[in-house]
Amino acid sequence: MALVFLDRSPQFPPVSQAEPDGLLAIGGDLSPQRLLAAYRQGIFPWYEDEPILWWSPDPRFVLFPAELKISRSMRPVLNGNRFRFSINEAFSQVMKHCRQVKRTGQRGSWINEEMIRSYTQLHEMGYAFSAEAWEADQLAGGLYGLRIGKVFCGESMFSHTSNASKFAFINWVKFLQKEGVQLIDCQVYTEHLESLGARMIPRSAFLQNLEAR
Repeated sequence: MALVFLDRSPQFPPVSQAEPDGLLAIGGDLSPQRLLAAYRQGIFPWYEDEPILWWSPDPRFVLFPAELKISRSMRPVLNGNRFRFSINEAFSQVMKHCRQVKRTGQRGSWINEEMIRSYTQLHEMGYAFSAEAWEADQLAGGLYGLRIGKVFCGESMFSHTSNASKFAFINWVKFLQKEGVQLIDCQVYTEHLESLGARMIPRSAFLQNLEAR
């Protein structure tokens, strides 16, 4: 099926029209309105160069908070005083640090200046959140993403110090569980998140969780 090229309208084609690799549409913009429309339908942007590429993979890589795995080696880190956990203390900084992470197989980062501006707007609107790990008042690790009802859509994480991103992520998952969040969208597979309990589910099951918001 031919890919859809988006115009000024924030409307997307049905996710059932996505290519086998999850690519659904091309073009459009990163306005808060379009981004919210996308995430509410299980769609997210991911690209290195223009045009913008929109994805809805099947299956979907997710973490159910109750299935979070904490290794024995992490327990002293979580219970110690090495790191301090915070929420929304450094949203833009977290995005910029995530942008600097070098990832295998990628020439650059999809987190460009336009994306930082758009997600910062969503943060100011109360949709985007960051979770941070601090070490001696220095930002050591963190993550950011969007909350859509009872689903948190994780976007990226970084770590400058061993276990810092895990510390932030585990504390964030525990916080979301207390808040009633039922699912964390990890989007695509990583061995790191699989070790923390993430797994694949059908896209249809993921969309059911989104609709339950």
